[in-house]
Amino acid sequence: MKKMLFAALLLGLSTAAQAHEVWIERDSDGPARIYLGEPAEPMPAGGDPEFAKLKAPKLLKAPNARLERKTGYLEAAVPAGDVRAWDDTVFAPWGEPGKQESVVYYARAGRTETRAALPFEFVPATAGADRFRLVRDGKPVAGTEVTLIAPDKSTQKLVTDAKGEVTAPAGAKGRYLLTAALKDEGAYTTPAGPVAVLHRITTISYLAN
Repeated sequence: MKKMLFAALLLGLSTAAQAHEVWIERDSDGPARIYLGEPAEPMPAGGDPEFAKLKAPKLLKAPNARLERKTGYLEAAVPAGDVRAWDDTVFAPWGEPGKQESVVYYARAGRTETRAALPFEFVPATAGADRFRLVRDGKPVAGTEVTLIAPDKSTQKLVTDAKGEVTAPAGAKGRYLLTAALKDEGAYTTPAGPVAVLHRITTISYLAN
C-alpha cells in the first residue's frame, strides 16, 4: 500500500512539474509579476495550488530585487526593458533512484531585445516582431512544438522551422504567451542532487496593441 501511494505521489509531482510554466507579465515599465501555474487556464482564486513552491526565481537584470508575494504571483521592481528570470528549484526531483527527473524554468517578458540571455529562450526576429526564434545555448532549435496562448486563453500549436523560427499570428489586442519544452537525458546536477532527465521549459509573454 505504501509503495502504491509513493508511486502515485511521484506521478502527480511529475505531472504537475511538466504541466506548469513559470511566466512573467509586465505592463509598460511597471513591476514584473512572476507566476507559476497553467497560463492557458483561469487563475484559481488565491492562486495556483503549486504557487507556494515558487520561492526565489533569479532575475537577470535585478538579482537583488525584493520579491513581494502577492495573490498568485511574485512582484519585483526591475529596470526598464525586457525581463528575464529562471528557476531550477521549484519542484524537487521525482522518480525512481537513478532515474530521477527534474525541471528548470526560463521566463521572459517583452520583445524589444533581439538577443538571447537565457540558455533556452524565445528571441524576436526584430524588436516588436511576431516572428520568434527558439534558441538553445545560442543555437536555433528546429522542429520543436510551440504553444501560443492568446489573450482569451485559447491555444494554438505551432512548430519551429529549419531555422528554429515560428510566427505567432497577430490577432486581438492583449497579452500573448509562447511556451516550449525540451527533454534532456543524461547526467545532470541540480541544487537537489543528480538527475537522469532534465526538462527545460521556456516562456515569453508580450503585449499586442
